Amino acid sequence: MKKTIVSAKHVKKIYGGKGNLFPALGGVDLTVNEGEFIGIMGPSGSGKSTMLNILATIDQATSGEIIVDGVNINVMKEHELSEFRRNKLGFIFQDYNLLDTLTVKENIILPLALSKTDVTELENRVALIAEKFNITELLSKYPYQISGGQKQRTAAARAIITRPSIVLADEPTGALDSKAATDLLQALTSLNEVDGATILIVTHDAFAASFCRRVLFLRDGEIFTEIVKGDHPRKVFFKKILDVLTVLGGNANDAV
Repeated sequence: MKKTIVSAKHVKKIYGGKGNLFPALGGVDLTVNEGEFIGIMGPSGSGKSTMLNILATIDQATSGEIIVDGVNINVMKEHELSEFRRNKLGFIFQDYNLLDTLTVKENIILPLALSKTDVTELENRVALIAEKFNITELLSKYPYQISGGQKQRTAAARAIITRPSIVLADEPTGALDSKAATDLLQALTSLNEVDGATILIVTHDAFAASFCRRVLFLRDGEIFTEIVKGDHPRKVFFKKILDVLTVLGGNANDAV
């Protein structure tokens, strides 16, 4: 039986106060098991980014229970959350968040800087992860010397090098052209299928979501439906995603 990495029950998030309340999440239940590759989609304002931010401990739920890798993140103090993020969570952001003053290699190993990882172990990890994301030849370069797709693969390598319990990606292909997006998504798929990495991405892009094994759709702060890829080819799954987006009222053409 697969280990449960994320168990979220009746998660609500309400912004504002004094009669001017906005419910961003209306009671979401979500389970992510070890080794899953899950996408979260929905129209603008559906709550998908709010849900990701709560799971990432960047934001806090108004109510509900959220267990990540066996820990109730709602009751943790800030210094505990900081250590938890560093050791248990990997992040991939749309805008890369790389430091231009560090080389690609230095950016990748940055999360391990505080963990006192053995140098040999660190070098081995960098070599393996760079090969997986096809950036070995870029390790001595600086972020301003490489393309957007290469930056995002560097960011993904940085997210993975700590061997987190789950990788959380926020619109990881949003700033990439189609080839760079495909390269990144294929690398993440390999990481999931070969290495068993647990990955959750929030995206508006049906093409990106079609690489996932399961896609949840949010509408008005609640889960509208979910679809599972199963044994279907990716192109068939892509069409199913577009069909749901059409029902949701999103512009399917924008999602391609």
